[in-house]
Amino acid sequence: MAEETAVGPLVKVRDLKMYFPIHSGLFKSHVGDIKAVDGISFDILPGETLGLVGESGCGKSTVGRSILRLYDITGGTVEINGNEIAQADSNSLRSKRPMMQMIFQDPQASLNPRMTVASIIAEPLDEHLDLTDEERLARVYELMDWVGLNRAFAKRYPHEFSGGQRQRIGIARALALNPKFIVCDEPIAALDVSIQAQVVNLLEELQDRLDLTYLFISHDLSMVRHIADRVAVMYLGRIVEIASRDELFAEPLHPYTQALLSAVPEPDPDYERTRKPIVLQGDVPSPANPPKGCNFSTRCPKVMDICRQIEPDVFDFGDGRQVACHLYADNTAKTAGSTAGQTTK
Repeated sequence: MAEETAVGPLVKVRDLKMYFPIHSGLFKSHVGDIKAVDGISFDILPGETLGLVGESGCGKSTVGRSILRLYDITGGTVEINGNEIAQADSNSLRSKRPMMQMIFQDPQASLNPRMTVASIIAEPLDEHLDLTDEERLARVYELMDWVGLNRAFAKRYPHEFSGGQRQRIGIARALALNPKFIVCDEPIAALDVSIQAQVVNLLEELQDRLDLTYLFISHDLSMVRHIADRVAVMYLGRIVEIASRDELFAEPLHPYTQALLSAVPEPDPDYERTRKPIVLQGDVPSPANPPKGCNFSTRCPKVMDICRQIEPDVFDFGDGRQVACHLYADNTAKTAGSTAGQTTK
């Protein structure tokens, strides 16, 4: 886990936008956009884990894929380890791939069923390095050891493994080129509950051993609380709050964060019986037609007139805590603007 440091961010994201065009009619004319990610900014420090949370459809996975340029982004800038990613051409981007990798949500879908485990793990090595057969096999065995897979399984195929083992194969593949930054896109969502803790503990062990930096995307708040150093909360394509893990779970400021955390069950049965979860009314608006002003204004229990007219600024409370909400416009917080997320833990 990251410790307080003066080192600059490894990942810098500024005003990131990812719009998917909507076409209609005989001539497929452009009639609008799905604003999956609508102008978000944050930093991730070296060795840190930033948790990205929010309900389904808020744009979490799109953020991770956009940062790694699996999509051609609509706007904004992304810098990883001092390298500009957002506008890099294909040749330049290919040379930068080794430092940034991704662990996908569904290990069954992300592994080629026609390839053996050894071939899957070695594929990045074949693409980016010039190794002999002996060096290649030695590296594959080393990676299998790191993630807890028996070397005797190297010639087996993905369908012969359990879900947890398949995810370990995906993790080994992501580590093959010694990356600095890994996007973990809900890596435990498709796994049995009994296996989830094992995979998260493995990710933490590898982070400590290899000095990795994670963007951990999840809807499982209890797991995010366990693994993350800081947490960013997304709603309908925008980040509404960023804070250290302990601050966020102890005292959420944004009404959406408060509602989200109120839905997490408490282990204390006496407290669980007496607490009252915040139940939001209505459905999440369509990202193709977001509401005017604050995206959360249609469901917010503390909504004001200004919320329906003007998008809130990002207010900085110091120590990396930032909230995008009109409720805090009159306090001592300063406006963070487009530098949201510039923080040390």
